[in-house]
Amino acid sequence: MNVLLLGSGGREHAIVRALRKSPGVGRIDVAPGNAGMSAETPCHPVDITNPDAMLELAAALNPDLVIIGPEGPLCLGVADSLRKEGHVVFGPGRQGAMLEGSKSYAKAFMKRHGIPTADFDICVSPSDVSAALAKRRPPFVIKADGLAAGKGVVIADTVREAEDAASSMFAGAFGESGKTLLVEDFMAGDELTLLTVTDGTTLRTLASSQDHKRVFDGDKGPNTGGMGAFAPVPWLDAGLTDRIRREILEPTLRGLQSERIPYRGALYFGLMITPEGAPKVVEYNVRFGDPETQAVLPLFADDFARALLACAEGKLESAPWSIAARHAVDVVLTSNGYPGKYPAGIPITGIREAESMEHVSVLHAGTALKDGRLVTSGGRVLNVVATGDTLEEAIERAYRGVECISFDGAHFRKDIARKIRKGGRPS
Repeated sequence: MNVLLLGSGGREHAIVRALRKSPGVGRIDVAPGNAGMSAETPCHPVDITNPDAMLELAAALNPDLVIIGPEGPLCLGVADSLRKEGHVVFGPGRQGAMLEGSKSYAKAFMKRHGIPTADFDICVSPSDVSAALAKRRPPFVIKADGLAAGKGVVIADTVREAEDAASSMFAGAFGESGKTLLVEDFMAGDELTLLTVTDGTTLRTLASSQDHKRVFDGDKGPNTGGMGAFAPVPWLDAGLTDRIRREILEPTLRGLQSERIPYRGALYFGLMITPEGAPKVVEYNVRFGDPETQAVLPLFADDFARALLACAEGKLESAPWSIAARHAVDVVLTSNGYPGKYPAGIPITGIREAESMEHVSVLHAGTALKDGRLVTSGGRVLNVVATGDTLEEAIERAYRGVECISFDGAHFRKDIARKIRKGGRPS
């Protein structure tokens, strides 16, 4: 099987590594890829949001399976264009991708199908925002409606802070994504992520995970695309898993079916478990999460390529599917200043030493080659991922790997997975 993968981040590097373990995989091509992936597989500098460019590349490579990693091309209908020309694609079409492309669309979908989520108001003007805030108590949740690379959410402690955040979004902080906003009730509780795969009929879950969005230790500072993750979530028991499936996963699948929305790809459920133990949806994503994927895929114990091909062909029910009883931790190294402005072109050292450690791998997110040297090229630069028989073992291995790597201004959180009490919920 030859595979074409679209994307350039740590998630896609994790997918490459998982595909490499599949015995039936021959050639893997990536577009556009990054410096780390280019050392392992052919990369093509193509604009993956351009349907015509993607059709041309797919025609030249003739892959057996196309996997679309990020949300951008999915929301622009690249999967539809490829399928129209006969390609087998893992990734929803434009209609299904609206579940991530528009938060107001997703919330309305949840409301129609009785899927538990926070109460919300859709706002298109400052006066709408003021009216929505007046109905609520702090903290206030303000969300840009469209895609914002995981950064379009502000949790404000005062009305003034909330109105300032809304004004910034309306003024173009996130481009067109901020022209419509959501004001939501704040949901207290413990977050977790379930990454699933569905062909529209069958839905399979990967290991549960939890990411760390804030840039600083102790969940302080601004939201980021993700500073690290661990899997599985130790306090997710069989009873809660069954409740999530009954109240959220199955109603979502039935909703897609009832609205005749074809869906073959990953479906991400960002969940909040309230203090009363009730699961609610924070958000949908229509692709594998980043950085959750980096922690989850090392725990998949079957043929990953075969499973994704079966999904893309509408045959997921027949695909082998098992999860290893192990633990994984992903620590993200970022450039100085992220998620704000940051420098690029900073030389990186120590990756080979980190990867020489048993059960440790380094996945590239924002790297490039400059004059033959590996340098930084993005905000999130590297993911150091480790596995272990226990969560504590995976944490210790991941941070030993981090200690090997160096670049000027490198930043990472020192508390990834460490806020979990042994045998219990987050402390």
